[in-house]
Amino acid sequence: MTTYRRPQKSPTQILERIRESIDRLNEKMDVFIEIQRHGQRNSQSIPDVLDVMTLLSLPDHLRKTAVTLCKLGQATADEVAEQTKRARAVESGYLNQLVLMGYVKKERRGRKAYFYVEKESEA
Repeated sequence: MTTYRRPQKSPTQILERIRESIDRLNEKMDVFIEIQRHGQRNSQSIPDVLDVMTLLSLPDHLRKTAVTLCKLGQATADEVAEQTKRARAVESGYLNQLVLMGYVKKERRGRKAYFYVEKESEA
C-alpha cells in the first residue's frame, strides 16, 4: 500500500504566498486610510464608533457590511444586500451581529428594521 505524500512547498513558493498576502493587506489598508481621510473632511462619513482600527478588527464579512452601512447612512437589510450583492438573509444576520456587538443601532418602523451607525455626538 502506497501512501500519498503532499509535495513540499519550496521556500520560494512560501515567500511568494506571503508576499501575495501582504499585497492584499496593503490594498485593504489603502482603502481604510482613504476612508479615514474622507471622514476627516466630512464628519458624516464614518463616526468614531467605527473608526479604522475597529473596522480592521472585524472579520472581512462584517467589515464589508459595516462599511456599506456607513456609506448608506441608514438602511434596511435589503438595501445593504443590494450594495454588497449578498442575500438579504445573510446581510440581516450580519447587521444583527453588529447590533449585538454594539457597533450598529436598529430601529423598527412598522414592519421594516432600519440599521444605522450611531454618531458619537448622539451616543
